[in-house]
Amino acid sequence: MRENSLLAPHRAVVNTPKTHEGTIIAPAPNVMWGTDMTLTVTTGEGKASVFAAVDHCTWECLGIHASKRGTRFEALEPIRQAVKARFGAYSKGVAVDLTVRHDNGTQYLSDHFQRELAYLGIKASPAFVREPEGNGMIERFFRILKEQLLWVRHFATIEELRLALLDFKERYNTAWIMERHGYKTPRQAFEAYQAVSAAA
Repeated sequence: MRENSLLAPHRAVVNTPKTHEGTIIAPAPNVMWGTDMTLTVTTGEGKASVFAAVDHCTWECLGIHASKRGTRFEALEPIRQAVKARFGAYSKGVAVDLTVRHDNGTQYLSDHFQRELAYLGIKASPAFVREPEGNGMIERFFRILKEQLLWVRHFATIEELRLALLDFKERYNTAWIMERHGYKTPRQAFEAYQAVSAAA
């Protein structure tokens, strides 16, 4: 079929130098967050989409959500949770100096999602096409989430899944030991950064 030009057209892959150089680990909390949607989870009520947001410094899960439809509105829910938790309010310009890394999914490139980030004062940072490393922090979190929850438990309803995700978020933040943080949990790492910032 290739020899006779019968294959369906597709976007050509252009080999260019990697644009992301160095590290995607942020130097302090609330500098960069990562957000994405992971696999569709099958429940007794049908399929559900799972969304999350993590801090690129502490690796703390800041927001997590499940819904029947994976829309741009649902994609914002982890960001809403994170903004309220970290900044104490959800209002115009409350998160200036924060960047949110996301992939090129339609939910994240939509006008609605981008306008909401701009309203909050957040700078959008889309990962480059075919360079998943640029959104690697949230991808690694999803691997942990799948191995520890999504692949080992059945959920009768989407609401049961949503509540299980919120429970996992709390257990992960307070009990998941990370070598990168000197064997502290994400929550302990955040508190350590806060203590240093308060002393400065």
